[in-house]
Amino acid sequence: MNTNAVIKPVGKFRWTICSLLFAATTINYLDRQVLSLLQPHLEEIFGWSNTDYANITAIFQFAYAISMLFAGRFVDRLGTKWGYGWAIIIWSLGAMAHAFALPMGNTIITIFGWAGLSVFSVSVVGFMFSRALLAFGESGNFPAAIKATAEYFPKKERSFATGIFNSGAGIGAVLAPLTIPWIYINWGWEAAFIIIGVFGFVWLGFWLFIYQKPEEQPRLSAEEFEYINSDKEDEATLPVVKKENEKVSWFRLLGYRQTWAFTFGKFMTDGVWWFFLFWLPAYLKAQYNVVDEGVMLPLALLYAISMAGSVAGGWLPVIFIRKGNNAYEGRMKAMLLIALFPLVILVAQPLGDITYWLPILLIGIGAAAHQAWSANIFTTVSDMFPKKAIGSVVGIGGMAGGIGGVIVSKTGGALFDHYEKLGHIETGYTIMFTFCALAYLIAWGIMKLLVPKYKAITDL
Repeated sequence: MNTNAVIKPVGKFRWTICSLLFAATTINYLDRQVLSLLQPHLEEIFGWSNTDYANITAIFQFAYAISMLFAGRFVDRLGTKWGYGWAIIIWSLGAMAHAFALPMGNTIITIFGWAGLSVFSVSVVGFMFSRALLAFGESGNFPAAIKATAEYFPKKERSFATGIFNSGAGIGAVLAPLTIPWIYINWGWEAAFIIIGVFGFVWLGFWLFIYQKPEEQPRLSAEEFEYINSDKEDEATLPVVKKENEKVSWFRLLGYRQTWAFTFGKFMTDGVWWFFLFWLPAYLKAQYNVVDEGVMLPLALLYAISMAGSVAGGWLPVIFIRKGNNAYEGRMKAMLLIALFPLVILVAQPLGDITYWLPILLIGIGAAAHQAWSANIFTTVSDMFPKKAIGSVVGIGGMAGGIGGVIVSKTGGALFDHYEKLGHIETGYTIMFTFCALAYLIAWGIMKLLVPKYKAITDL
């Protein structure tokens, strides 16, 4: 053996792709959070109730859920580059459409009022339409990002790469309270939606210029390309009975327990994150009368903690993998540990009597756990399914997560209106926080029951 042989570096271009995914996810969550940060003002401007706001957020989650099913298939069919490109075009237009909610609401009620839309106020209808368009576009983010990660990273790095790009959700959530209230105070609520929406088109230019499939990527070295595809050596013994570009039906995918494990995990836990994202500004106002600049630091701190959780959660399975576990087993062990952290949310309400900073800290730990969980549950799909089916499976799970989000949002709105009338809205938040604390352990238990051991899908 020649000990003096020069080992060429693998290369790092795949991390450039990861940085683009990170930036897109950041923009995704910036666009998503404008409404929740402006809710205390829009509530006063348009006279919304908690149920009105819940309807607006629920239509986003419902449209997102349905769109996720088709977004995954759309990305698988169109390819990562243009699947992602069209997704960000649509969601950026949807983000900016919120600024024109009133004229849109008038037009929609005039045309479709006979169908029952007239039961809502003009502003609610306009915002519901804008949220639906935003959801339609945003549904493409995670199927495309997970597919890009599977294309550019070997399995042993995917959860870490997913954790990094998924931390963009935390960064977006941190940047939002630091920028949106300032934009509102200086230029008005319409400008907040338009300015944030423009960022997506800036990202699009970089994406279209840089992204190519690994086998067509001139910036990728031969050594890095070989490293990215190193998993194929492990897969060489697996039977291959279908062509890589052959269509895989949804009904075929629903025949696998692996699909149902991912789907149930998303159904139980996605609504927790969306509850934090959409309702925390309302929570700070309702219980502690904290609005405008007052929410900037608490929410920035909370989502900064969640960002750290995403990166740490993506790294955690590596510890178990290095000890001899396969990728799926390592991820499931990591997810069990992660599922314990949200339990601290159970004491958020009682400790809030001391200072609202304690609930912020504890909810921040829960949000960090969600992002760590998210980094791993997404990667279980690429662990077990061939690349041609990843987008479709992520879409099925995303649809289930969106439906879970609708249920959480509608339940929250009804609870808050009910207990607000009784004079103790904090009881409604206590009920919701209890669900948030327990959801991950329930999800993990069902996932483990469905797929107790790693089993790759080899017959698609």
